[in-house]
Amino acid sequence: MVAANGLLRIFWPSDSPRSKLGGTILGWRNSDLDIFVVSVLQDVEPRRVEDALRVGTLVRGSPHPLSQLLQLCGHSTIQVLGSLNLELTRDHRDPSWVSAYTNGTSLFPSFRGPFDRTPAIQVILFDRPFPARMQYMSLLPMSLALGDKILSSDNEPSKFGLDEDAQTESFRKRKLIDKIALHTVVKHSPTSKDLLLPSILNQINCSFEVAQLLTKNAPLLRTRDKRSLSVGERVFESAATLWDYFFDVVWHLMTTWCYPLLFRGFVIGLVGHRVIAEVILRVLEWRLHADSLALKDVLATAQQVDIRLQQFCYWPIQYLLLRKRKDEWESITERHPEYIRFYNSLWLVANDVIIGIAIGSYIIDNAEWVAFQINIILTEWTIDGLRDMMEWLTDAPAGFKLNNELAVFLGALFVWVIDRWKECVGSLRPYLPRVIYFIGFSSFAGATMPISLFSDLLSVLTVHIYCFYTASARIFHWQLTIIVSLFHLFRGKKHNVLRNRIDSCDYDLDQLLLGTILFTLLSFLLPTIIVFYLTFTSARMGIIFLKAALDTLLACLNHFPLFALMLRFKDSRRLPGGICFELQDTPSAILRSTVPPAFPPCSYIVLKSVPLSLRAMFDQYFQLGYRLRKHYLSPSVVYCLSTGQFVPPLHRKSLYSLQYSMLPARRASIKEVWRRLTATSPASVRDSISVPNATLLHRRHRPRTQ
Repeated sequence: MVAANGLLRIFWPSDSPRSKLGGTILGWRNSDLDIFVVSVLQDVEPRRVEDALRVGTLVRGSPHPLSQLLQLCGHSTIQVLGSLNLELTRDHRDPSWVSAYTNGTSLFPSFRGPFDRTPAIQVILFDRPFPARMQYMSLLPMSLALGDKILSSDNEPSKFGLDEDAQTESFRKRKLIDKIALHTVVKHSPTSKDLLLPSILNQINCSFEVAQLLTKNAPLLRTRDKRSLSVGERVFESAATLWDYFFDVVWHLMTTWCYPLLFRGFVIGLVGHRVIAEVILRVLEWRLHADSLALKDVLATAQQVDIRLQQFCYWPIQYLLLRKRKDEWESITERHPEYIRFYNSLWLVANDVIIGIAIGSYIIDNAEWVAFQINIILTEWTIDGLRDMMEWLTDAPAGFKLNNELAVFLGALFVWVIDRWKECVGSLRPYLPRVIYFIGFSSFAGATMPISLFSDLLSVLTVHIYCFYTASARIFHWQLTIIVSLFHLFRGKKHNVLRNRIDSCDYDLDQLLLGTILFTLLSFLLPTIIVFYLTFTSARMGIIFLKAALDTLLACLNHFPLFALMLRFKDSRRLPGGICFELQDTPSAILRSTVPPAFPPCSYIVLKSVPLSLRAMFDQYFQLGYRLRKHYLSPSVVYCLSTGQFVPPLHRKSLYSLQYSMLPARRASIKEVWRRLTATSPASVRDSISVPNATLLHRRHRPRTQ
């Protein structure tokens, strides 16, 4: 029973009938103060509906077991909750029923509580999600990434796609959040209404199909005149039945002999490609030892091939998961995010191939000109330009007075290496058009392939700049370290390596004199070293930023939420990001003048689904930007550049974790793929019948004539 001073909460669908016809309210009673309305059957008495629910008349013709939806909604049966526009006596109604009244014009119905109880009523109106369009409501935002790459436990952070520093920082923040939660001053425990909210959202998601089933069987409760079929109708039905029998026999022969052979051949071909893909993936993931890098961690092309093969291995599993939707109610929303991931991946691959065909056609048609332009750019920027820069640095660059002997020595050394590198590149120059042709043909596999090949080609053709940067950084760091040590000697101090601090020390006169001379000498030679170091550091950082831009472009082509973005503007209810409640301003007496009984206080709230925000859709890109900014624009990087320490590029795992977010952490084995592909679908067994000649036929439902 409802408490006298309680708040009765009624969830009412906005598409319920608004006419003045009487009817019966069906739904679930979650508690004494929570009522969820599924459907309103008009022109039907409540007691007759109760009898029909008891014998199962209203749930006939269910395409799937109704227990699936009832279990998801947390109930075992559908109940009669009250009446609509009916004045029932105490003898003809249950004491816990509610009465609703509509006038045909207002969206908001009026309610009267159970007998002898006049609690305040809160009506929550909601729009039913349309399951055929995969609409649903959710408390939590939909995740476009698979959830198997989160932290596996509280004490062990996952190592997928994160470097060691990122893991440590994420683990530290999580521990800090847990500690802060323990020191919360006021912590409100969830009420019974809060705990019911997830179950109520499941009821909202299932209400459309349940109401559709009840409405379809509602005419069975009304009295109707029965008549026998006429002679013409009997002849038509006999002809239609004979034609259906002939069609079913032909269809059975095709599905029994032709389809299994074609399907088995397709499965064998798919598994054969899966075996080849597994071999290539094993080669790309092979490591010499546990701490060494795999081939996909070194080359962008290998990484791109690995992504495409991982997608190829996961697509059959995704398709089989989506096929299971046909064996279940459309209101079950567990596979809706997987549907979006699957078609988003297909769209991205299709767009990648289309763009790649256009780029590849242009490269193949203009291979000689493209090779010539690339040769000019590489020669001018990485060879001749660098050689001219060395000659300029040896002769008072920008008016700065450098040490001539040291500058000439370093310049001659670097120029000699550049000349040797130019000879190596020159010997490979005749093969450049063939390389361009290969890149052009690889574009037919997608635009990501030429981008990956160009990124690797850039790394190979600028390896001499990487060597120059490494050598100059080492020299600068060693000289700076020696100067700092001599400066401590000049001050009468030394570095205590055991305690990691600066202590006082007594030096002899010879030691002080020699240290002072070396300190002065290295201090005057330091500007010359700094000039060469800054030159090669700038070139190296420019190459790193160019490669980071190419990798970001690859991330956009491989992971851009194109399908989700289209759904966001086309049908935002397919991408739920949460829910919100809006209090409605309604007149104080909408229906009281037409209905005699006194109505209790009533408030109206509209429950709406909040679409997934663009910030949540592009959350992976924000994480990628944060990693790039943290790695290249952090104070530690500035310190490394200032002291000549090596600045490595961002690890490929951290850069490519965005592109692996829609793929499982562990791919399915070949045996598992074969087992799932050869499994029998339960739908085909359920939709088949037997005929007198023992032929197995598929059932076709035809509406019967009344």
